[in-house]
Amino acid sequence: MANTKNQHRKHKLIEYANGKSLEEINGTVEVPHGKGFWRTLFAYSGPGALVAVGYMDPGNWSTSITGGQSFQYTLMTTILISSLIAMLLQNMAAKLGIVSQMDLAQAIRARTGKALGVILWIMTEFAIMATDIAEVIGAAIALNLLFHIPLVPAVFITVLDVLVLLLLTKIGFRKIEAIVACLIFVILFVFAYEVALSKPVWGSVFMGLIPSEKAIAKGPIVGGISPLTGSLGIIGATVMPHNLYLHSAISQTRKLDHTNVDGIRQTVRFSMWDSNIQLSLAFVVNALLLIMGVAVFKSGAVEDSSFFGLYDALNNTSMLSNPILIGVAKSGILSTLFAVALLASGQNSTITGTLTGQVIMEGFVHMKMPLWARRLITRLISVIPVLVCVALTARESENQQHTALNLLMENSQVFLAFALPFSMLPLLLMTNSETEMGEFRNHVITRILGWISVLALTFLNLYNLPQTYEGFGIWNKATSDTLAWITIVIILALLIWTCVEMVIGDRRFAAEHKKHTWETKPAEEN
Repeated sequence: MANTKNQHRKHKLIEYANGKSLEEINGTVEVPHGKGFWRTLFAYSGPGALVAVGYMDPGNWSTSITGGQSFQYTLMTTILISSLIAMLLQNMAAKLGIVSQMDLAQAIRARTGKALGVILWIMTEFAIMATDIAEVIGAAIALNLLFHIPLVPAVFITVLDVLVLLLLTKIGFRKIEAIVACLIFVILFVFAYEVALSKPVWGSVFMGLIPSEKAIAKGPIVGGISPLTGSLGIIGATVMPHNLYLHSAISQTRKLDHTNVDGIRQTVRFSMWDSNIQLSLAFVVNALLLIMGVAVFKSGAVEDSSFFGLYDALNNTSMLSNPILIGVAKSGILSTLFAVALLASGQNSTITGTLTGQVIMEGFVHMKMPLWARRLITRLISVIPVLVCVALTARESENQQHTALNLLMENSQVFLAFALPFSMLPLLLMTNSETEMGEFRNHVITRILGWISVLALTFLNLYNLPQTYEGFGIWNKATSDTLAWITIVIILALLIWTCVEMVIGDRRFAAEHKKHTWETKPAEEN
């Protein structure tokens, strides 16, 4: 009992940056106690779905399908490993929120100074906007393909999803979770159906899951990319910083008495079940996308890997790989289902991106605004580069326009490489901390796997920057490499600054906790 009291008081030592995380929905979902496993799991299911959509957004599609087209099933192992790393990091994020009663942004800000807090906020905002650009492109193209709406009006229509968000905020968080889960199953059904028709060689699929040095080889070069480039693209599109902030916040939506350690244990346990199940579905979707690239299309048939090119390929019987697919393609159902899944993916990300923006704004800079206003501003900023890209390529061929949009979507993801280490490293440091987590700190094996994952992802993201800068097509190779190395030095310097402040902050909290424990001991003994 005394241990429970001390643990509860420990959390009171850290003053929350701006009240509870996502205060309007914090602790609003009732959960059962002492009931069966499945009933309890159902009550905790939902936050994992909101997180999982970030792992199957439009940014993932082209990397997985192109990887299959170019290298058959070689990169299946990359999808598997990146999904396992995502599960590890997301479980840490959920646990941090549940145990500390702070989201990741609040917890970082509580340990760092104002200047660093503002820098991290701006960096994460850019990462969210980069993700939003992919969603704008995906949704606008889906509207164009389904309803033949010209691209420019379609881009502006995507701004109106703020009205959808307004409606959702009125129906309750539990219903939002259900809607997101339904949209995930729409995406899953579409690709499962198309892959089932293609009759892939399942033995080769499962062999592709076995780690191989072929997945990180620098050759052969197919379609301008190597297996290493393809793997880095898949990893970059899979593990994204905003999901860690989001999960640490929405894991607190379940009602919980923090004086009850058994209740905390139950919440941590079932939140992990929820997260792992939903991320497993995300893995299946990404695996199906890669299998589509191999089994649905003839090898090398799809030269235009943009969403337009893939849609057209699903209508073009000469590009498809077997008679069943060709027969179904004539009805137009394959391409239509693809566009529907693309639209569902974009709408799912609308909800999660807005919530994440609110989390980091409140946590890092103590600012708050209505969700609809936040969404409107972010979306209006995100459509600008898309409109500029459409305008600049208006007089070029249709294929060049599609390629330009695809490049914009891929190159916008560079901000994810900047922001990811600044969410992963603090998350790992805090969940490794006994001061912060008590009995819920990471186990030894988790700490080892965590450090391997964080260091490997940070290295790969930075390692790929020179090639990313070259991909912009603005500078020559020498200039691109110079700018990339300057960026890498700046990122490493900021990482060192962040780690130093995090370690000093944790030691300060440990000293305060020790002092508080000694001061309260006599009172408890009396």
